[in-house]
Amino acid sequence: MQIAIIGLGYVGLPLSLQFARSGTVVLGLDIDVAKVEAVNSGRSYIRHIPSEEVAAQSGAGRLAASTDFSRVREVDAVIICVPTPLNKNREPDISFILETGRAIAPHLCKGVLVALESTTYPGTTDEDLRAVLEQGSGMKAGTEFHLAFSPEREDPANPASKVGDVPKLVGGMTPACLEKALAVYGQAIRSLIPVSSCRVAEAAKLLENIFRSVNIALVNELKLVYAAMGIDVWEVIEAARTKPFGFMPFYPGPGLGGHCIPIDPFYLTWKAREFEHSTRFIELAGEINTAMPLYVIERVAEALNSIHKPVNGSRVLVVGLAYKPNVDDERESPSYRIMDQLASRGASVDYYDPHVPEIRPTREHPHWTGTRSVDWNRDGITTYDAVVIATAHQAVNYQELAAWAPVIIDTRNAMATVATRAGQVWKA
Repeated sequence: MQIAIIGLGYVGLPLSLQFARSGTVVLGLDIDVAKVEAVNSGRSYIRHIPSEEVAAQSGAGRLAASTDFSRVREVDAVIICVPTPLNKNREPDISFILETGRAIAPHLCKGVLVALESTTYPGTTDEDLRAVLEQGSGMKAGTEFHLAFSPEREDPANPASKVGDVPKLVGGMTPACLEKALAVYGQAIRSLIPVSSCRVAEAAKLLENIFRSVNIALVNELKLVYAAMGIDVWEVIEAARTKPFGFMPFYPGPGLGGHCIPIDPFYLTWKAREFEHSTRFIELAGEINTAMPLYVIERVAEALNSIHKPVNGSRVLVVGLAYKPNVDDERESPSYRIMDQLASRGASVDYYDPHVPEIRPTREHPHWTGTRSVDWNRDGITTYDAVVIATAHQAVNYQELAAWAPVIIDTRNAMATVATRAGQVWKA
């Protein structure tokens, strides 16, 4: 079997490697020439994926990449793993899906499977994507080609989350589509969970991320309440998690980041309006999580006041640009909003992240493009008036930070086990 995987990012590259390791010949397709060249030369551009893994599969002839989307005519299945962001009005933007569909439609062969993995609202696969594929190919979905939705469940840098071991939901437009999709994914994934339709699979993926968003919002709100009461929310969570049933720990932070939780719930919010339903829990959770960077700024101001300094004119270092620990993915990171807010208040702002040496172009924060991570040394760190820990990377030496920084605003409880001076650490 030969398959094409479109989009060689944080979802597409790991999936490509898993299929290749399983003996499937994989053609990776991407509009990014740099990624294509990297794959073909056996190099990884994602920190937690070793180059040796890419080299092993490309060297064995099981993985190659191209920018030529017409090559889908060579394969038995096409898996789409492209971004699904929100537009400037915070509405779903499925343009990457539709543009991909238009690009491949004229080159699809009869009997091919097209499977979408990008998180989206129910109906995207069997309505929107289906329409552009049928129009461009002249074939009928469900009879002349197969159509399915199988949401990604990627957890970057989590050693316990391996693509081949994570149970995979699969929904087909018809029973025959489902059968074809199960046969394709069965080449590489150990546990497949068939569901009755593409829409059920799309809705299930949204539920997974909405569940996390709502519960993170809950602990973020409790953090504010408990802080006012003089209670450490981190200690409360550790105490509550000792209950062996009926409780699952979630942890507060400076806001949400990544390409899933800050975005995906609003795909359902938008779609629900079509059916005259409001999604109050989702919207409230979004409001709470979106407001967390402003709370961090308030704590920075309080910490600076404690050493008789205003925010305006102070030098502030943000530690951690990536949205989660030990990865190089800074998409939707709350660190950007913290940096923006500090700069707007007159602070001089820098960042340190061992995994993000330079800020890449982003649609939301183009003004930071090209900014480089500062060096980690005593002479440099001691020049800052305050340090904000936005992401708790394991590679950061927090004991050194305690020795060098006058005040530390800790949004991740990273300093909990580090010896510090009285009044040095402010939890946020």
